[in-house]
Amino acid sequence: MSSKEPQSAVPPGSKGSWTSFLKSIASFNGDLSSLTAPPFILSTTSLTEYSAYWAEHPAVFVAPAKESDPEKRALLVLKWFLTTLHQQYCSRSEKLGSEKKPLNPFLGELFIGKWQGDEDVGETQLVSEQVSHHPPATAYAISNEKHGVELQGYNAQKASFSSTIQIKQIGHALYTLSLPGSEEKERYLITLPNLHIESLIYGTPFVELEKTAKIASSSGYVSKIDFSGKGWLSGKKNTFTASLYKASEGEKKPIYTVDGQWSKNFQIKKAGSKDVIDTWVVEENQTTPLSLAPLEEQDLYESRKAWKDVAENIQSGNMDAVSAHKSRIENAQRDLRRAEKSENRDWERRFFNRVEPKDDDAAVQQLARSLDLSPDLDGEKTGGLWRFDASRAAGAKPPYHKVGPEGLGLSE
Repeated sequence: MSSKEPQSAVPPGSKGSWTSFLKSIASFNGDLSSLTAPPFILSTTSLTEYSAYWAEHPAVFVAPAKESDPEKRALLVLKWFLTTLHQQYCSRSEKLGSEKKPLNPFLGELFIGKWQGDEDVGETQLVSEQVSHHPPATAYAISNEKHGVELQGYNAQKASFSSTIQIKQIGHALYTLSLPGSEEKERYLITLPNLHIESLIYGTPFVELEKTAKIASSSGYVSKIDFSGKGWLSGKKNTFTASLYKASEGEKKPIYTVDGQWSKNFQIKKAGSKDVIDTWVVEENQTTPLSLAPLEEQDLYESRKAWKDVAENIQSGNMDAVSAHKSRIENAQRDLRRAEKSENRDWERRFFNRVEPKDDDAAVQQLARSLDLSPDLDGEKTGGLWRFDASRAAGAKPPYHKVGPEGLGLSE
């Protein structure tokens, strides 16, 4: 362990509130997401935007669809998944100096955009929607029509405290591609890693992944990723090892192995060999920016427009205004829920449907069994098993809901 401890990043005027916040975390029994954090640790970004981290390298996202060999396709899916980890769990702390507490999405909140790749990659589209509020869950669909690739899924987070903040990610992702020269689909069911927050005491929190994530394919391959962070005495942060193997032969007979730091770089090797067949270096691979509609053209339910006043006041440090604008949105949402309950109706999701396990894709259910997942894929903890409805998204343009600005506590 280094004798040089990190310097505290807590502003002098916030030390008292930060200490109180840490004490409240340690003694809190419910979901930590409901706690109010000190201003310097608040994010201007809603959790609905986090879905975009899956595809900020569109060329890597579609690469498996160009490969004819199933073994190599499975390896490319594993590589793509590993390339997403830096963006999902590390990019914010690098940009902002530390991990921030995101805005909690409201039911029906949307985040819609697209990545415009080169002629070879084409356009990749994103639709993200908050489909449940109690429990909170975000569903997403990312598709590239040119290559027949789609990722959809949903996730929730349950935070608790045990020496630090522990976050269990609930849900899954489903990567689907059209096989080259065929109308047949190949599916990959992806579980999500758990995580915890490091460096809380210094006010510079960052994410560390832990335990295991798996990817099971309908072609008969499984990838297992084991995460391990920096130990008390040794090791490097964000470390992982992974292997790809045939489900029929088990993990003791790997075909490929991968190791490195998901925040920096990793190497892919043929199992049993020291020869590196592929590498990924984060700083050498720039992300493709996500294009959004101009703010004035966005629907009131789209994240950037809905949280505009809150985000601007977080940036300026006007916390009274932040609280006022958040309260307007939250109170309007409570009024909508009360009205729905009194009229015995449910909020209508715009792009996603809640489905029963028996009505889900049979191949997906088979993959769930192979990973010892429940048939509803943790749906009881995410308000349902959610699937994207492409027919409802086709040609969709704002306004997406017929609820006026008063329904969000907003003014136009």
